[in-house]
Amino acid sequence: MKDQLQKIKLRDWTEPQAHSSWQLFKIMAEFVEGFEKLAKIGPCISIFGSARTQPGHHYYELAVEVAQKLSKEGFGIISGGGPGIMEAANKGANLAGGKSVGLNIDLPFEQHFNPYIDSDKNLNFDYFFVRKVMFTKYAQGFVMMPGGWGTMDEFFEVATLIQTRKFTQTPLVCMGTDYWGGLFEWMKKVMLEQESNISPGDLDLVKIYDTADEVVNYIGEFYTHNKLKPNF
Repeated sequence: MKDQLQKIKLRDWTEPQAHSSWQLFKIMAEFVEGFEKLAKIGPCISIFGSARTQPGHHYYELAVEVAQKLSKEGFGIISGGGPGIMEAANKGANLAGGKSVGLNIDLPFEQHFNPYIDSDKNLNFDYFFVRKVMFTKYAQGFVMMPGGWGTMDEFFEVATLIQTRKFTQTPLVCMGTDYWGGLFEWMKKVMLEQESNISPGDLDLVKIYDTADEVVNYIGEFYTHNKLKPNF
């Protein structure tokens, strides 16, 4: 390995300056478009979950229900804009006549925008990190449905932002005790008690619920004592 590394010439490794510079403009353009379209969107809840969950599945229908009930309370709904749980979230908002936002990402598989997004709130991104800024900056609550690596990435990023107070304390909910319970038990037994890698209060930042009413009641109660405002 050392010999291979020594053979690499800096000029062959360095990215062409022109390409690097133009990439910065593309990144900036995605931020500008997102900020302009979402700046006046009003209070929203971001709902995350698997792109693979099909209509009729318990978690798909639960996502529809929670999005619909949150919309009736006056919240807009932000999803990843694709199929599965993302589609269910936008469908719930659409059924309630609420704001329905889709933050699409260009992927080689799985991702295509769903038909329940408001036409003026359908955004497309090439960069995951820009997209995640939009998910977090304009949401006043986060609902994590069951999902895969992408959902876990989003869950731990949001949890870290709340834990480190990089933005305002915000409701963070995981739905589905059967799905999330084992992970939280591991975090308690290993991360907290065995290794002391988190503090006792960190786990209290997240709620686990199984019904839409529990989520709506929790978020509603939270904002009887806290001001609605952008996260950062």
